[in-house]
Amino acid sequence: MRLLLLSTLAAMGITSAAHALDTSSGQLQVARVADGFDQPWGMAILPGPSAGMLVTERGGKLVFVRDGVRQTVSGTPKVKAKGQGGLLDVTLPRDFAQSRDVFLTYSKPQRGGSGTALAVGKLSADGAQLTGLRDLFVSAPGGTTSRHFGSRVVEARDGTLFVTIGDRGDRPSAQDRSNHNGSIVRITRDGTVPADNPFVGSDTTQPHIWSFGHRNPQGAGLDAKGQLWTSEHGPKGGDEVNAIRKGANFGWPVINYGVHYSGKKIGEGTTKDGMQQPAHYWDPSIAPSGLLIYTGTMFPEWKGDMFVGSLKFDHISRLDLSGRHASEVEILKSKDTNRVRDIQQGADGSIYFISAADGAIYRISR
Repeated sequence: MRLLLLSTLAAMGITSAAHALDTSSGQLQVARVADGFDQPWGMAILPGPSAGMLVTERGGKLVFVRDGVRQTVSGTPKVKAKGQGGLLDVTLPRDFAQSRDVFLTYSKPQRGGSGTALAVGKLSADGAQLTGLRDLFVSAPGGTTSRHFGSRVVEARDGTLFVTIGDRGDRPSAQDRSNHNGSIVRITRDGTVPADNPFVGSDTTQPHIWSFGHRNPQGAGLDAKGQLWTSEHGPKGGDEVNAIRKGANFGWPVINYGVHYSGKKIGEGTTKDGMQQPAHYWDPSIAPSGLLIYTGTMFPEWKGDMFVGSLKFDHISRLDLSGRHASEVEILKSKDTNRVRDIQQGADGSIYFISAADGAIYRISR
């Protein structure tokens, strides 16, 4: 779950000396709470005192950390760890304490390549293994490239699941609804298609699709009203934040605010009838990844704001949200914000992030 029921990590025996972080909320502290990870991508904290955390490593390992002890969780899916692919996001549903369900996204080996997949398994009481692992969704068709898997999974308020999928480096496919590339899909907890998905009954559209025209959404989260937002990699320039709408076309590659890495124009321009505008875009690109919309009490002045990690510029961007618009209002940067891959919120309102470059997880607090 994106908003975590997080106990004090000091009880886990993995805290370290804190560093100062100057912000609009005053001087805060950043403390390392777990480290030693190999290309960490996603994280989730189990509810309950000293219950531990799960961290994905892109190479294929799921690591369980509790009371300072690390162990590799068995029963995870076989991944194709190549390029940007591998074991990617991990999310716990709101009923985890009862169900023990763990959702994992990954690049699933397929004939001729790989595709974004969502699997679920049950975590044992000791955190040592996943049992009953099964795929709930596999994108079709697979792709031969090793990039743009998207791969965040978010539980909606109604219990359905949103999964983000990139265009796999095949730009036109993001406008072709007969495949899943460049889309956000919505499925039920058992992997079926919800009856109220926008394209159910269409002969030319995959019924899982909720929205399309996306390039590579690597951040996703809900605001306090249940609205889904994404952060998306653009080309050279044109990274985006989007407020996702049912059935909407977000334009890639027909419209965008970037250019090819060669400098050549992409598509038809920046606007076109029937295509959505981004809530915010960055130029130059920041390479956005994990996304959090803050609802905590530790920083009441930030309530409702969005935090997006930058892989390129090693910072966290804070954005003010207004309706379906967003504006960047602050950059949080310290010696620890190195390739920020995922961001999540603790139960006490502190903010946790993965530094992929450091192979570590940090906590921002008063």
